[in-house]
Amino acid sequence: MAPNPAIPHTRTRPGSGRTRRSAAAAAAALAAVGLLSACGYGSKSADRTDAAPASATASGAKLSADTVKIGYFPNLTHGTALVGIKDGIFQKELGATRIKTQTFNAGPAEIEALNAGSIDLGWIGPSPAINGYTKSNGQSLKIIGGSASGGVKLVVNPDRIKSPDDLRGKKIATPQLGNTQDVALLNYLAGKGYKVDAQSGAGDVSVVRTDNKVTPDAYKSGSIDGAWVPEPTASKLVTLGAKELLDEKSLWPDGKFVITNIIVSQKFLKEHPDVVEAVLRGSVNTNAFIKANPDRAKADANAQLKIDAGSSLDPAVLDPAWQDIDFLDDPLAGTLQAEADHAVTAGLLKKPNLNGIYDLTLLDQVLKQQGRPAVADAGLGTR
Repeated sequence: MAPNPAIPHTRTRPGSGRTRRSAAAAAAALAAVGLLSACGYGSKSADRTDAAPASATASGAKLSADTVKIGYFPNLTHGTALVGIKDGIFQKELGATRIKTQTFNAGPAEIEALNAGSIDLGWIGPSPAINGYTKSNGQSLKIIGGSASGGVKLVVNPDRIKSPDDLRGKKIATPQLGNTQDVALLNYLAGKGYKVDAQSGAGDVSVVRTDNKVTPDAYKSGSIDGAWVPEPTASKLVTLGAKELLDEKSLWPDGKFVITNIIVSQKFLKEHPDVVEAVLRGSVNTNAFIKANPDRAKADANAQLKIDAGSSLDPAVLDPAWQDIDFLDDPLAGTLQAEADHAVTAGLLKKPNLNGIYDLTLLDQVLKQQGRPAVADAGLGTR
């Protein structure tokens, strides 16, 4: 089956190098002040995005909304969105209801877009979903499905670090203060007896918050000794000579932990449940397609990355990174609570009330239609 034309995406408008550098510096300064006041949990966005033009491939019956606006990251951990859009699987389920897509570099910008109505639903990591839900007192969003597990590793310079005992005095990068990987590293270091100030990153091990885009250069320059990062950054570092010290899967029961969820605005869910159900059906069908056709799906995800991000991944990075991610429909709700608890322990988040963060009703309907059992919400759901 030949893929349908890709649905138009959002791109950041180019600017001069000086302008981009100045804007980035200003954003970094503001983030340093504002991040902790926002519970220090989640990640920041470097880019501004505008809504993409509506898909021209919509056909068939229209659902209750003319358009559904979908957000996601151009990352492999958002592979369900990449493949489902590239192959037209979502559009097939939506009929004449058109898709608009918007891509993001980090969770807070996507949460802001959801709150502003710029997107209706999206793929996002657990930390910003938790932060968005708690900051709105449970009014802004619901997690309606799972998407991916795994794809996170601690990779290190093998000349400097050969075991966890060698981490003392070393500099380990994470993508952002309080983001999902940052919390995971802080929790891991505490479990090994290392003392680190969560806010500054200073301590027995220096936790250096570094954007994934520049982490490879930081590693090449020797300014960091390793990184706890998601794919494909981990595999990029391996091509530069880093070695895997730890796969985060090894720290979780059955090797599974949530890395990507599907969220929806509560307003859109209430007004257009048929559209949300269609997107969820598309997600479930996409994950089934990925499992049945891993090589084709990998190529399609890489092709969509080139559309969204301007470049595709080299096979030396793409192949191991894709293999390490498990695409699934179960949101792994129990691990979401555990990740929130880790952030509390690290001092990055006050004890959150996650009751009602999940609404898996429509996902369960889709699974039931396929003869599959309902998924668990760990007591945090609305049914």
